[in-house]
Amino acid sequence: MNYRKLTETEIARLQLQLCRADNWADIEVVEDFTPEFFRNVKFTGKNQLGKFGEEITLAGGVKAHTGIYDAWIHNCSIGNNVLIHTIRDYVANYTIEDNAIIFDVKLLAVDGESSFGNGISVETISEAGNRSVMIYDKLSAQLAYILALYRHRPQLIDNIEKMITAYSNQVKSSRGTICSGARIYRCDTILNVKIGKKAHIEGARLIKNGTVNSEAADPVYIGDGCHMQNFIICSGSKVNNATLVSNCFIGQGCILDKHYSADNSLFFANCQGLHGEACSIFAGPFTVTHHKSTLLIAGMFSFLNAGSGSNQSNHMYKLGPIHQGFVERGSKTASDSYVLWPAKIGAFTLISGRHYSHCDTSELPFSYLIEHKDVSYLSPAVNLRSIGTIRDSQKWPKRDVRKSENLLDCINYNLLSPFTVERMIQGRNLLLTMREKDETCAIYQYQGVEIEARILSRGIRLYENAIWKFLGNSLITQLEKSTKSLDKKEIQSILKVTSPEGSGKWVDISGMICPSSVLNDLLNDIESGKESSLENISAEFKRMHHNYYNYEWTWAYDTLSQWYGKKPDSFTPEDIIAVVKKWLTAVLNIDHWLYEDAQKEFALTQQIGFGIDGDEEAQRKDFENVRGSMETDDSVLTIKKHMEAKEALGKRIINMVKEANGLS
Repeated sequence: MNYRKLTETEIARLQLQLCRADNWADIEVVEDFTPEFFRNVKFTGKNQLGKFGEEITLAGGVKAHTGIYDAWIHNCSIGNNVLIHTIRDYVANYTIEDNAIIFDVKLLAVDGESSFGNGISVETISEAGNRSVMIYDKLSAQLAYILALYRHRPQLIDNIEKMITAYSNQVKSSRGTICSGARIYRCDTILNVKIGKKAHIEGARLIKNGTVNSEAADPVYIGDGCHMQNFIICSGSKVNNATLVSNCFIGQGCILDKHYSADNSLFFANCQGLHGEACSIFAGPFTVTHHKSTLLIAGMFSFLNAGSGSNQSNHMYKLGPIHQGFVERGSKTASDSYVLWPAKIGAFTLISGRHYSHCDTSELPFSYLIEHKDVSYLSPAVNLRSIGTIRDSQKWPKRDVRKSENLLDCINYNLLSPFTVERMIQGRNLLLTMREKDETCAIYQYQGVEIEARILSRGIRLYENAIWKFLGNSLITQLEKSTKSLDKKEIQSILKVTSPEGSGKWVDISGMICPSSVLNDLLNDIESGKESSLENISAEFKRMHHNYYNYEWTWAYDTLSQWYGKKPDSFTPEDIIAVVKKWLTAVLNIDHWLYEDAQKEFALTQQIGFGIDGDEEAQRKDFENVRGSMETDDSVLTIKKHMEAKEALGKRIINMVKEANGLS
């Protein structure tokens, strides 16, 4: 943009409108600048001004002309059609882009050089700071996971931190930016903050040392009474209603609201924190807590639903805090649940009661962890027959509110994946071994929990059904890729593995599921210095995420070889039919269990309090009008349709194989 000096006529007009400057020569303006819309403005330092030719509409239909009114402006570059009105202290050292509004603000300034929250170390998981994560504008859940948990590879951590430090130094400046279309109303102090496009900040009390990475397509909102210090907040996120944030990274599509308090914590895509408190947590995607009395502390979570009064702690340390807990994806905590850290809870586990035994149930996913008289009991695999588990897995993708073209976090929503199925295989083997050692035992002890014999046997059966369901799903997905007749030659051709990537152990990197070997290839490159770009690291994570299904078939191939006793690329048509039948039996078994679980929601005991002043018929009708009926419930209908569809699919595959190979 080309600037010129003010003319004598323009200076005289500004002075007539009670404007003043230490040195009028230090003010530059665009060629078509007009001085009409400046009232009671004090200019100090060097300033640049755009044109102010538009009228805008504020809340309530109030019309206001762009310009600067009742303000002290120091060392600022102000774009076109900006409205700055009623600045109680001053605006200093900012570039304010086109169409921004700053209305009734006490202080807006950059004081010295700032990295605007980039490079801050967040003491996540360990309150002592031993797992600190350096944050920056484009931090993903995946990179943060590596920084927090791969401390056994110090050179890797050091190299990543050097990249983040370099980025922080690159964005360091003594001048802040208010990007185009931003709205700032009725705020007190905003100090050393960079504010992105179309951000809406209204009524905040203190915003200090941070970046608001708002985007035009997905703005950030910060509302009344909020205090935020040492932070980065990403597109589509909302912080409101006197929420307190200190030393935090808030990812895309998050909500922190209703007096929530968050300290030294990381929140990734679509997290929600209302009423309660977070201290040193790593909140992976879809970590949700809505209750005033809930404390999440010193733990790692993802896809979590925290019930009211949930808490974790360790008050028994003597050499400093050793808080550290891991609750793997998809778990829930019931009201007033408590876990004494350190502990590790397996994926998709329901935690109920109070647990003091430092349990590790990571090899027994989809379980109930319940307490009776201070004893922790585990029901392995029982969550596989819970309709709530299925409902949760279906709701998460629908609740992904991110709109950015650049999604920072890679999220895999699959309920059954090599990560969870691998754990189920380990869990099944573990339960079989326990039973074989002592078949007369009534209660088995394992890693701080007790498992009743009858529940152990049921867990084996549930795991086996889920494993065959997954293996059959993967096999059928491969077969459906064929555009030819499924004769023996085509079957063996299409079931071949084209790459070894996917074999072996899999990991859940805070929402992204991938083979450990593929991840380690990237980490080795970072560690050796071969990979030294944050952008390339992000791109590699996205490449892994994109290749999930290719990796999955390699893993399923290996596992199917073990479970069926034959490599899939040597399967005969008869083998295909046998595996599909096993798959169909497993799928229908699980769906029947889910259907039975759903029926419980419509039992008479669930209708207490309905039709409160009527007879039994009124109770039934009131319940149906409020909750619906078994015949019309969406989840129940989905199960029915799923059973019908899978049964039809199984028959279709079997018939195709029979026809192609002349089998009766």
